[in-house]
This record gives sequence, C-alpha cells and structure tokens, in this order.
Amino acid sequence: MRSNGYGEQIRKLDITDAKIASQVFALQKNSYRVEAEIIGSHEIPPLMESLQELMTSGETFLGCYERREIVAVLSYKRDSKLVDIHRMMVHPNHFRKGIARHLLAHLEENETGVHELTVSTGSANIPAINLYEKLGFKKVGNTVVGEGLSLTQFFKTIG
Repeated sequence: MRSNGYGEQIRKLDITDAKIASQVFALQKNSYRVEAEIIGSHEIPPLMESLQELMTSGETFLGCYERREIVAVLSYKRDSKLVDIHRMMVHPNHFRKGIARHLLAHLEENETGVHELTVSTGSANIPAINLYEKLGFKKVGNTVVGEGLSLTQFFKTIG
C-alpha cells in the first residue's frame, strides 16, 4: 500500500471477487457518466458493460481507498514492456484531488521493466487530456469510434 499524504491508499484489487467487483462497477458507472456528459455521448464501453464482463476483463486493477472506500480505480493490461491503461475512474466526489495522478505515478513506480504507457480518452474530455499531457503523455492519434464519438490516444516513454 502507498499513501499520498491525503489519506488515500493504493492496493491491487481482485476484480474476480464479487464484493470488490460490485464496488468498482458502481464507481465505474458514476465516473463514466460524468465523462459521457463532457464528451456528449453515452456510448462509452464502460457504461454499457455488465458486472460479469468487468469481472472477466483480464485487466489488472489498482484501487485507491479513502477510509475503506474505493474512490478511484486504474486498470491496465501489460504486454512485455508496454502497459495499456484501459480505465481511469475517480468518483465525482473526489475529482480534482490529484488521485488520478497518484494512481498513474504508482503504476509507473511499481510495474518494473515497463518502458511505455498508452491510454485513450474521449477527444472532448479536456480535463483528462490536460492531465495526461501534464504527466508527459504525447498525443499520437485520434479515432472515430461512433457517431460523434472520437478517442484521442496518448503514449509515454518511461524510464
């Protein structure tokens, strides 16, 4: 576990545990509803995903706890020296506290042998874009994935 000084602690989550998965599922819905409003589309895969799909995603999950409550989650898949970040979600009550930055730093510090990170977000999600750019991610492309929905891909070389 790691604390950032604000009382949050980061732990690896067992997403196959029904209780943990249910907490992450609820957080995911709350977090991605806000992104859906920002980007003007509710066709975001995490909003359409079932609990069972979440539990069998094959992703590694890191949870940020505050007083025994999961307030943020980052998930990823690793392929050799590349980490592909699949989800970054923070409960709306905990926005703008630096928790997403804290989770990304934890990932970089604890995934040994990783040299590259990749992540995508809605092209209209300016808060997420600003965060990734501040943390050294570079825009590498845009993809239209649906009517009126565009994703921006980012890449970062580390260490």
